[in-house]
Amino acid sequence: MFRFRLANRNSKRKISWWKWRIKMKIKNLVAVAAFAFFGGIFRYLFSFNLGEWGILIANFVGCFLLSFLTYYVIERDLLAGWLNLGLGTGLIGAFTTFSSFITSVLKLSESNFWVGSGYFLVSLLGGFFAAIIGFILAQLLVRMEEDK
Repeated sequence: MFRFRLANRNSKRKISWWKWRIKMKIKNLVAVAAFAFFGGIFRYLFSFNLGEWGILIANFVGCFLLSFLTYYVIERDLLAGWLNLGLGTGLIGAFTTFSSFITSVLKLSESNFWVGSGYFLVSLLGGFFAAIIGFILAQLLVRMEEDK
């Protein structure tokens, strides 16, 4: 069985690979959950105090923060992986999902402008049509309940 050493090479203490993976997954889950708690609170405060403008501002702030985190902090390994995951997925992800979308568009556009542009348009149109379908379905269900 593969063994993974937690300490230096001279250490006698070893831990099995799968136990190490479980510990890391728990650490990642706790980081995401803890940071998401605060990201959700920040988003609520923005939208509560500024209304729809707060959501727009939160989306723009989130885009800036996730892009900065991705291209400055993570690519340079300035923070531990669990902390990057907690900040990016947890804090900023709970603060806004728009920032993840724009960062994906930016990454795709770096390699191929047309792929990034296509992803952007498909995402916007797909999200728009999914929202319309959800709205229509909700109205149909309300009408069905009223007819009973």
